[in-house]
Amino acid sequence: MGKQKSPFRLKSKFKPTGDQPKAIGKLLENLRKGVREQILLGVTGSGKTFSLANVIAQWGKPTLVMVHNKILAAQLYREFKEFFPDNAVEYFVSYYDYYRPEAYIPEKDLYIEKDAAINDILEKYRHSATKSVLERRDVIVVASVSAIYGLGRPENYIKLRLQLYRGMVISHGKLLKRLVEMGYERNDYALKRATFSVKGDAIEIIPSHSEEEIIRIEFWDDEIDRITRLSLLNREVIEENILHIVIWPATHYLAPRPTVKQALKEIEKDLIERVAQFKREGKEVEAQRLFQRTSHDIEMIRELGTCRGIENYSRYFDGRKPGEPPFTLLDYFPQDFLLIIDESHQTIPQIRAMYEGDRSRKLKLVEYGWRLPSALDNRPLKFGEFLKKLNTVIYVSATPGDWEIERVCSQGRV
Repeated sequence: MGKQKSPFRLKSKFKPTGDQPKAIGKLLENLRKGVREQILLGVTGSGKTFSLANVIAQWGKPTLVMVHNKILAAQLYREFKEFFPDNAVEYFVSYYDYYRPEAYIPEKDLYIEKDAAINDILEKYRHSATKSVLERRDVIVVASVSAIYGLGRPENYIKLRLQLYRGMVISHGKLLKRLVEMGYERNDYALKRATFSVKGDAIEIIPSHSEEEIIRIEFWDDEIDRITRLSLLNREVIEENILHIVIWPATHYLAPRPTVKQALKEIEKDLIERVAQFKREGKEVEAQRLFQRTSHDIEMIRELGTCRGIENYSRYFDGRKPGEPPFTLLDYFPQDFLLIIDESHQTIPQIRAMYEGDRSRKLKLVEYGWRLPSALDNRPLKFGEFLKKLNTVIYVSATPGDWEIERVCSQGRV
């Protein structure tokens, strides 16, 4: 069988120099031999990114690059974008500009409600990243440790996507209903990301992954007559006579209707059991608090499909058992993906620390009746769970930690 051609096209006026050709060659040789973990030592700055770009281009597998902060992620994203202008280079970080987590301080009897400001541009980038990972092989995602936080079950995200074809028989009303089920909002006046508008026999959609384009669906009776992509800025035609297009959900945290119905049954069952437990323990305040708060959430989900803090019920919508790891960005990648952990001496300790900090805060919320125990399963991956999801890893550090050095055999040190 012939060697499979890489889908990546590296564009640069420079060629590898100095120690770079040797490092690139050694990394690729080890990848082909099946060496699962390697360390790239002592390369810094733009030379490091160029060396990694050469490895990605020749290895040809979907790649996730993880770093320890948003600023470094943005820098690497820009550099990889320049090296791979014809491929999908994506950016995946936390979408919060500001975040104050929900908490309870029993010593002061002080409940602190979650407060956050979501950056819509960062949310757009996250949707663009998952879309690219699910649709193509020539993809590089540069991510912060946000990649190990719960993202919703990829099977649900795929199941809820909307595939439209020219000539497809679907009523105007049914398409509108599907868009609402996918989390899109109708806005006939100000089109923005993840909204749609109705203009006569046409429906115009701004997809979740973009704020630059309109997807215009024109009908002839109950049949799609024409699909066109327009510029949101000036309504110029970008692409016309499209035969097939995919619209992805407006949020990663949706589930199909039968799943939601089953989830609500399980939430109600767990609520009854937990309230009964509090009452047996003589904790009437906690029992009443939990019953009121959770009952309100259940009604909101039943009526609107969502509620404030819906992520605390993610285990039910994902179909996970208590204690099972959340689905994360890593689960959206195919099994043969390459992971590059940059500045690993800082990124690895950060990945290790995420779970414990999150759990200690949530235990208080559960203990005092602010949340069901299932809230503990809305969490980042434990370090051991993270390691189990990996296939092939390159750690990159000028000063690797003891953990990486012990982990990687001498053959994998480059």
